[in-house]
Amino acid sequence: MDNQVTKPTGSLRTCPICGKPQTQATRPFCSSRCRDVDLNRWLKGSYVIPGRDDEADDVE
Repeated sequence: MDNQVTKPTGSLRTCPICGKPQTQATRPFCSSRCRDVDLNRWLKGSYVIPGRDDEADDVE
């Protein structure tokens, strides 16, 4: 039996905030700092999922 280190078969993914390689501990980010930056963007409302216009017209 060979003692070979297996490499991941998928491509190396990068951090969505800064573009550095992600780490296993903070995946999908490269560090806890980038993870916190992403959380702050969600909490401030920088990331928005648009709703439909007809939802506001449901008043009877």
